[in-house]
Amino acid sequence: MPNFIERNRIIHALDVEDRKRALAIADAIKDYVDAIKVSYPLVLKHGLRVIKEIKKATGLPVLACFKVADIPLISAQIINVTIDGGADGVTVHGITGRDTVKKCIDTASKRGVDVFVLTEMSHPGAVEFYQPLGDRVAKMARELGATGIVAPATRPNRVKRYREIVGNDMLIISPGIGPQGGKTGDAIKEGANFEVVGRLIYRSQDPASSAREISQQLKKRLEEPLALI
Repeated sequence: MPNFIERNRIIHALDVEDRKRALAIADAIKDYVDAIKVSYPLVLKHGLRVIKEIKKATGLPVLACFKVADIPLISAQIINVTIDGGADGVTVHGITGRDTVKKCIDTASKRGVDVFVLTEMSHPGAVEFYQPLGDRVAKMARELGATGIVAPATRPNRVKRYREIVGNDMLIISPGIGPQGGKTGDAIKEGANFEVVGRLIYRSQDPASSAREISQQLKKRLEEPLALI
């Protein structure tokens, strides 16, 4: 059973560096998102303890978006230290290859933590090297038993393709909503389980209101009938 459960179908990318602000935002939006995603700037500045602080403030699972990419031994060490810090899920680069990805999944699975394999990033440059390998990475992630994959909300057609590859039993999380160009609801309509929203919330003057509005927008979009082809 994954640690990430669909309710609002939004994961907040808490990409801020100030600890007090991060905790305040997380607490304010906890009713409108399903998980909090943290990345290197916040953790490098304040230590892994901030993960447990976020969990205590929100009661939500935390995804450590560390995009692990090293040899199997070091990758497993990173996974274990991250789990010790309280993470419920970790992202791993798929392009490191089968041995590293398998080691990460095996290490995390033993401790009840989810691994999401990165197939294709959401920025334009990902088309150059990631996209040509994305299908193979998604297939590998499925074969190795990853909890899910990361696919770009900025390219919903790719989300659809990845869903076809991994089937219905794996989770897909899709970053890139807002400033990067992804539109709320597009990725989920193409098969994603969660959309990752960052700047639209944490740069808002009222993060709680923004998170609530995005949640409402998403629910409305998902109620729309599918377009006939």
